[in-house]
Amino acid sequence: MRGTRGTRGAKGTIRTRGTSRGRGGSGARGTGSGRRPGTAVVLALALIGGLGAAGPAGAAEPPYPFRDPRLPTAARVDDLLSRLTLDEKVSLLHQWQPAIPRLGIRAFRTGTEALHGVAWLGEATVFPQALGLASTWDPALVERVGSAVGDEVRGFQRERPAGWGLNVWAPVVNPLRDPRWGRNEEGYSEDPYLTGSMATAYGTGLTGGDPDHLRTAPTLKHFLGNNNEVDRTTTSSDLRPRVLKEYEEPAFTPAVEAGAATGVMSSYNLVNGRPATVNPALDELRGRSPRGLLNVTDAYAPNNLAGTGSQKYYETLAEGNAAALKAGVDSFTTDDTNAGPTTASVETALEKGLLEESDVDAAAGHILGVRVRLGEFDPGGGRYGSVDASAVNSPAHRALAREAAADAAVLLKNTGALPLKASAKDVAVVGPLADTLYTDWYSGTLPYAVTPAEGIAARLGGPVAGSEGVDRITLRNAESGAYVRAGADAGGGPLAEGPAAGTAAEFDVFDWGSGIVTLRSAANGKYVGYDWSGFVNDQAQPNGWFVQQQFALEEQADGTLLLRYAGYETREPWWSNPVYLGPTGPDGRLGLVPEADAARYTRDVVRSGAEEAVAAVEGRDAAVVVVGSMPAINGRENDDREDMGLAPSQEALVRAVRRANPNTVVVVENSYPTTIGALQKEVPAVLWTTHAGQKTGNALADVLFGDVNPAGRLTQTWYRSESDLPSILEYDNIKYDRTYQYFRGEPLHPFGHGLSYTSFRYGKVKRVDGGYEVDVTNTGTRAGDEVVQLYTRQRVSRDKQPLRQLEAFRRVSLEPGRTRTVRLPLAEEDLAHWDVTRSRWVVEGGTYDIAVGASAGDIRSRATLTVRGETIPPRDLSRVTRAENFDDYEGVRLVDESRARGTAVGASGDGAWLSFADTGLGARAGTFRARVSGGGGKVEVRLGSPTGRLVGTATAPATGSVYTYAEVGAPLASAAKGRQDVYLVLEGGIRLSTFSISRAAARPGVG
Repeated sequence: MRGTRGTRGAKGTIRTRGTSRGRGGSGARGTGSGRRPGTAVVLALALIGGLGAAGPAGAAEPPYPFRDPRLPTAARVDDLLSRLTLDEKVSLLHQWQPAIPRLGIRAFRTGTEALHGVAWLGEATVFPQALGLASTWDPALVERVGSAVGDEVRGFQRERPAGWGLNVWAPVVNPLRDPRWGRNEEGYSEDPYLTGSMATAYGTGLTGGDPDHLRTAPTLKHFLGNNNEVDRTTTSSDLRPRVLKEYEEPAFTPAVEAGAATGVMSSYNLVNGRPATVNPALDELRGRSPRGLLNVTDAYAPNNLAGTGSQKYYETLAEGNAAALKAGVDSFTTDDTNAGPTTASVETALEKGLLEESDVDAAAGHILGVRVRLGEFDPGGGRYGSVDASAVNSPAHRALAREAAADAAVLLKNTGALPLKASAKDVAVVGPLADTLYTDWYSGTLPYAVTPAEGIAARLGGPVAGSEGVDRITLRNAESGAYVRAGADAGGGPLAEGPAAGTAAEFDVFDWGSGIVTLRSAANGKYVGYDWSGFVNDQAQPNGWFVQQQFALEEQADGTLLLRYAGYETREPWWSNPVYLGPTGPDGRLGLVPEADAARYTRDVVRSGAEEAVAAVEGRDAAVVVVGSMPAINGRENDDREDMGLAPSQEALVRAVRRANPNTVVVVENSYPTTIGALQKEVPAVLWTTHAGQKTGNALADVLFGDVNPAGRLTQTWYRSESDLPSILEYDNIKYDRTYQYFRGEPLHPFGHGLSYTSFRYGKVKRVDGGYEVDVTNTGTRAGDEVVQLYTRQRVSRDKQPLRQLEAFRRVSLEPGRTRTVRLPLAEEDLAHWDVTRSRWVVEGGTYDIAVGASAGDIRSRATLTVRGETIPPRDLSRVTRAENFDDYEGVRLVDESRARGTAVGASGDGAWLSFADTGLGARAGTFRARVSGGGGKVEVRLGSPTGRLVGTATAPATGSVYTYAEVGAPLASAAKGRQDVYLVLEGGIRLSTFSISRAAARPGVG
């Protein structure tokens, strides 16, 4: 795995934390740090520690060793395990762990959401989305945010509301390889090193930095290869070894190795044909942690494994749950609070011999190890037991939320419009996001909301002109003349057709792109949604799992409109209701009807949003247009984006405002790279921010008026078009030129991009002990932060290499005219890549480019590094070679070799092929042998290309099962000799696990 360089320390400092390339995890499933001691050792430690000295406050409670904080975690866990019955240990394996009164043990729950603040428990500080936190490129700040969130989780420990627990499910560390992923807002970056750095920082804040005394116990999501929501439980992410080792795993390992994570959550998808819930890599990852891991499943994922679930990988839940435990899962997140199915299935697995009690002990031990470290069994709750509700939304946390939101903002374009001039006192703030803050699925409950308009008004000390810039319309039945009307009181009411009645028949239409709109009732300011029986205007903003406030206004040939309901559940396979609206009874109440019965409406504009916005900005000193996304609609969990553009009406609004006021600044507030190339050319300044929490408005005002000099940087490539991307289901970044590392096109904005109100000059980059250094000078008139980035490129390699790869970064602060020498660590082993010919890390000898600059596309200083590394020798196929270790391929899928472990290659159709480059066949190859399974077919051995010279064909019989393998072989023609690119062409529905090519014995008299 790539070097896991940590990012703790002073602002922007990057410390080398020790490279671990090629170090294999032990797979040990011990609790604490290593193997648990035997009973005799536990008793001895307990006696030495004095059992009674550290007992709980209640005198009636026995002074058990597991309650003695002076004992090692492993000893305390062993003592507690020895006192639990098998049934009690099994009860610990579900997300909702019951209390064990006889030992004074309280109930415990895994899974408090804490992605960018405490979620779903009540009002708490809401920080910028995770993507925004990473856009600061400031690990020290991110660690402070993690500490604040951890304290707020602790702040609920007196109240313990339903759903609370000290095991938190954060951060999300899936690298953001495709910006169309619905959960893009939850991750950090498309780069695994930057992702690992931010995850380590946030996790360290959550844990408190002391592995023996945890503030909270963070769980990394979602292991592994999880970047699509479409069919997410049935699609398989093909991760060939280089993608796995160089891209996917390095996002997870830094936080694990640093002790900044106490577990991982398995993902919904399959990886190389095997459900991630039973991926043996879960247990292998545990071996990389200094204290072990408590691994959990995603919600309801265990049920997907069984014959009644979507994956149908095992016949019964008992088989599936047994396999999950053996693969490294410790806690089952399923069936909500009902642990019955889980405990019953584990008991059945024990009865049938699918599990041993030692398997249960191991999983329970991992769980109890974390509970011990959380201080649950310590007097007073341990180090963090005194934290109370005063930590929640404290003044310090509110200030930190503002700081983080300002530091995360990225200035994409500026031709002098920003910062707004001191004389700009008359500012208009318009746009659909100008005076509202939207929350996402994993947001906390906002204790208050400072909108962009409010923040700017506060900065100016008075009100600002504004408009949301959306049309207010009526919908009139073209046949009957009746109007669609909403309830007028605060709670809303059922939509029904009737006579026009002022605002009751008026709706504000918000366009979110892809044909989707929301309708907000002018009568009470609430959004219209479906409540499983009809339509009601009762929601403050679109929300819920199915987001039932979505509609489409479908224009017909005669100019009328059909009103289509587009809630997320209409995309589910079980949805059978019609989707069009029409009156369904004598009272005119609207319900769902077939398209043939749908009402046809005329749309009358009561108030033009664009005209109102233009009127608001005309003659003003400046106009700020706030556009962007609605997090519940423009892609989120269970819903990928269809495109990355702004909604058409939002683009039209920006253009109208720009024509009316040349001093127009555009703020794009969303959670993903946006294809705004054409629009960006037409405006003088563009500022991007994620949905940035309760202090969004203050932070934007700080940046727009120059109180904060923007220094946020993009953590993803901003593409010009969706056509720059392959299918979202294609996970091979190397072959398909994904992310800034391999992308060969011209991006709209490169990875690492971000402008400043000042300018920076870079000196010559110099090699120093442990890395490189470069002088950076602030050549402007304002103080500001620069994010100095170091990239490498290997000029010549046996294998396809990244065009550029981030190896180090540092955010530094500089006063005008000042110079700082910035040191950027780089070790030669950081240049390693995964050698598929020998299944290990390798640093090849040769010349490496060192590039330092302000982004991947703005390099300011260059150097070269000559490395005396290895030369990868020709492949030796006389040794058994795993088919997955190919160099290139076409028409194949990576599949599960067995249900338990291993990866094979399956042909998707005839003519599928694998290449094994630069193979040394010797004087003459002898025999091709392969291990195959499936429905039968053949394997052709060809030289030079998939259609090159045929030197042998092995016929594979049908084996009856994809998990039953047969050995097949074929002699090879005399042309199979020397150094060759060998191609295996697969015909028929076969799977290839391993193969070898023996060398023919030398003929007598031939050396």
